[in-house]
Parts: sequence; C-alpha cells; structure tokens
Amino acid sequence: MRYLVRFIQVIFTVYAALVFVAFLLLIFPLVIIASFFGKIRGGNFIYWLCHVWTDYFFLLLGIFHRNIYEAPHDRNKQYVFVFNHISYMDIPVIFKTIRRQHIRVLGKAEMAKIPVFGFLYRCAVVMVERGDPQKRARSVIQLKSVLKKGISIVIAPEGTFNMTHKPLKAFYDGAFKVAIETQTPVKPLLFLDVYDRMGYETIFSIRPGRSRSVYLEEVPVEGLTVNDLDLLREKVYRIMEDKLIEYKASWIKPVAE
Repeated sequence: MRYLVRFIQVIFTVYAALVFVAFLLLIFPLVIIASFFGKIRGGNFIYWLCHVWTDYFFLLLGIFHRNIYEAPHDRNKQYVFVFNHISYMDIPVIFKTIRRQHIRVLGKAEMAKIPVFGFLYRCAVVMVERGDPQKRARSVIQLKSVLKKGISIVIAPEGTFNMTHKPLKAFYDGAFKVAIETQTPVKPLLFLDVYDRMGYETIFSIRPGRSRSVYLEEVPVEGLTVNDLDLLREKVYRIMEDKLIEYKASWIKPVAE
C-alpha cells in the first residue's frame, strides 16, 4: 500500500509540473511584452497574470483556498506583509491571499537562474542575495523605492524554510527595518496548510486539499525608530508564533525531552 501511495504521489507531481509549465509557456509572451512597460506598469500586469495563473493552477490541482480575516483588512493601505515560510507552495499562496492590491515580493536571487521561469521572476521580484551584505543593502533600497511608489511589499522574515518543527525560525531584521524607516505598518499573514500541500523535504509531496491564509491585525510602527527594531521584530514573532500554535499548524512537533 505504501508503494502505491508513493506511485500516486509521483504521478500527481508530474501532472502538477506539466500544468505549471503549460501555464508558464502560455503567459510567457505576455510577460515579455509587459517587460517593455517598466517595473511599475509592466510589473503590475505581470502580477495580475500570476494571479490568473495561480487560480487555474490551484483549480486543476484540487487545491481550495480561502482567507480568514481575524482583523479587517484595508486594501487601500500600504503594508509590509510578512508570512511564515515553510514550503515551495508559499509563492502561489501569496497570489491567492493578497488580491486587488499591488505588491512586490522579496525573493531569493538563485531562483532567477531557472530557464524561462527566471525571466518572469526577474521582472516581478525584488531579488536578494543574503550572503552578500552589499547586495542585501541594495535590496533594502529597492524595497523602500517600491513603497514610495504606493506598492506594498511581501517578505518572509525567516529568510528560508523553517525546518525546525517549531512554529517559526528566528526572524531577520530586514522587513522590520524597512517598516520603521518608511513608517509602513506590518501586516502578519499565516499560511496554515502549505506544508501539507507540499513539504520542503521533497517535491514529490505535493497533494490536493485545503489552503488557508490568516490575516492578523496590523502592527503599527508610527513613531518607532531603529532603536525599537528588536522590540518590533520580537512583537511580530510572538504574535505569529502564538497564532500558529492556536491554529495547530501541522509542522509543529513537541520538543523531545
């Protein structure tokens, strides 16, 4: 029985990959055209394409998404969105979660090396190389520039996958530094089911099912300075950690004595 389940998972993963690539090739000519219209107009159109792409991708994979609003969300405001990062499925879930609102995502530079997909990625994402302090600083400048243009930004403050079986990994400072320096409120998001839809251990773990995102109450930064950076980072961490425990996120395991 175990081998049958494994075989079905492999077949489903191949199917998912074919669907992903088919839609990528379908929208790629439009991405090329949009790239000539600049980072703002062109970028906004590319993000719209990604929303459409994700809608059909989830439909064909049998993934059913819904948003849970623990606090009202004002789509007319700018935010520094932060989310828990534990799966390759996080990016499509971002597009299912944040709708009718212009955003830019901070992403790892190495993803830009993937053929075809890398071109779309470079056009749509603010890239960061965390191992290079100068390039990391340049990414922060880009994020501030995006906010000045009236566009929200989306950052995974953990930086990479949480493989600890704790609710969250330790947060980097970047998202909170940008929030303070631009006086932009932080909006925490929880992705509750991404690990169940596709774990970080292997790409062959993808499976259909539910997908839920939780909008938590925004964390204001008005009046805060860089001296309050640690306080803000820890406050957001505790809010997200407590809520992931409350929702019983599936990757959380008891710590061995």
